[in-house]
Amino acid sequence: MADEEHRSPGAGYASPPCFMHELQPGYAAAEADPQAVADVMRWRKAERQRLIEKRLAVSADERAAMAGRIAEHLWQTIGEPAGRRLSLYWPFRGEPDLRGFAAEFHADGGSLALPVVIEKAAPLVFRDWRPRMKLEKGVWNIPVPPEAPAVVPDIVIAPVVGFDARSYRLGYGGGFFDRTLAALPARPLVIGVGYADAAIATIYPQAHDIAMDFIVTEDGRVG
Repeated sequence: MADEEHRSPGAGYASPPCFMHELQPGYAAAEADPQAVADVMRWRKAERQRLIEKRLAVSADERAAMAGRIAEHLWQTIGEPAGRRLSLYWPFRGEPDLRGFAAEFHADGGSLALPVVIEKAAPLVFRDWRPRMKLEKGVWNIPVPPEAPAVVPDIVIAPVVGFDARSYRLGYGGGFFDRTLAALPARPLVIGVGYADAAIATIYPQAHDIAMDFIVTEDGRVG
């Protein structure tokens, strides 16, 4: 599932703000500086488009092979599924398809959930999900479980558009995952997943951005 604005990229993308190349990788624009924040957001939009176009240019077979390697690394990282609830996502616009991994996790005694967008600028809700469950169309036509009581996952796997060495995640721009993590009563284990070539020097993290615990790509664990 992709969390945030989910707009299809256009043929081109905006040039980065003129001073972005001068900033250090650890830079975070002060929220009180509207111009700096606007420049970071404009840079992120351009970078987001570039990275989505890049991954969509990769063949479906190659993406499937990389997703299989990501799943292998997840097994090594997560360990025993029994008694644990995992929130995954429904793959969107070339994201790694980990539904096979989810089915194995469930078969081995784990529980599953999918995140659901309830409204704009609000935290996600996690709903119980099982393989072969009949789903309905949610926001952006992404399949979601039928309305049911919310559940709390022990592990959250979040797709990334891009990521940096500090495990900050570049998503789709709506901030759903950041709001969700901030609102949970207890923080789960949060794993970002994406392709290795989505690595960037920095996302220029802001005060509201929340880092993943680590990132997993087809090359292994980062962070």
